[in-house]
Amino acid sequence: MSTNITENQSLPAPTVPEWEPTPPPTDLIFDDGEPLESNRHRIGMNVLIRSLQQAWSDRNDYFVGGNMFVYYSRTQARNRDFKGPDFFVVLNVEGTGSRQGWVVWDENGRYPDVIVELMSPSTKNVDIGEKKNLYEGVFRTRDYFVFDPFDSNSLQGWRLDANFRYQPLVANDQGWLWCETLGFWLGIWQGTIDRETAPWLRFYDREGSLIFLPEEAERQRAEVASQQAEVERQRAERLAARLRELGENPENLL
Repeated sequence: MSTNITENQSLPAPTVPEWEPTPPPTDLIFDDGEPLESNRHRIGMNVLIRSLQQAWSDRNDYFVGGNMFVYYSRTQARNRDFKGPDFFVVLNVEGTGSRQGWVVWDENGRYPDVIVELMSPSTKNVDIGEKKNLYEGVFRTRDYFVFDPFDSNSLQGWRLDANFRYQPLVANDQGWLWCETLGFWLGIWQGTIDRETAPWLRFYDREGSLIFLPEEAERQRAEVASQQAEVERQRAERLAARLRELGENPENLL
C-alpha cells in the first residue's frame, strides 16, 4: 500500500503556471451569475464552512471558502474557464483578509489543501472525472471528497499518496471518511438545518463527536449552564432539608 504524504512532507512544485513571466490578468470575474444547484446545496456548503470556523475559532492561519472561483493560470482566466469548488480549505495562510476568490499567483502559489464538491446528477461526471484529475495533477490537493446532498450513500474521498496520485479512502464502520489534513472525520448526519431535513455532510472529531455549528455550540453551552444550575438548586434543597431535620430554619442562616 502506498504511504500517504504527511503535513511535514513538502509537495513537489506544481507545473509552472502559464501566467509567468508575463503579468497576470487583472480583469478577473468572481461571479458568473449562476446559482448553486439547490437550496440544499447552499445549506450544505455553509454547514461545512461555518462548522470549521466554529471548530477553529481560535485560529487565523487558514482560509476556508465555498462557491468561490480559484484562478491558477493565465489561459484559464482568459478562457473564462471557471473553477469554483463548493468547499475548500487552504492551510498556513493569513486567514483574516478579505478575498473575492482564490487567486493562486496572489497567494504565493498556494492551492487548496482540501476540497469538497457537492454533486448533483448534472455535475457528478465532472466532479469525479475532470475536476478530480485537475485537483490531483495541478492543484495537488491533499484530500478530495464528493457528496450528493440528495443521496446519503454518495460520499467518496481520495488522498494523495507518496507518488502524488489519488488513492480512495476506506470508510469506517459508520461510513465516515477520515480527512488527515484537517484532522476530522467527514460523515453523514441526519437532521434539520435551516428548516430543511436532510442527510447533511458534517465534520466529526477524532473521538466521533459532532463538530457543532455556532448556534449548536451556543445551545450546548446554554444546556450545560441550565444543568449546572439545576444541580446547584437540588444541592441547596438537600442542604435545607438536612438543616430542618437538625431543627434549624435555613432562612435564618441566610
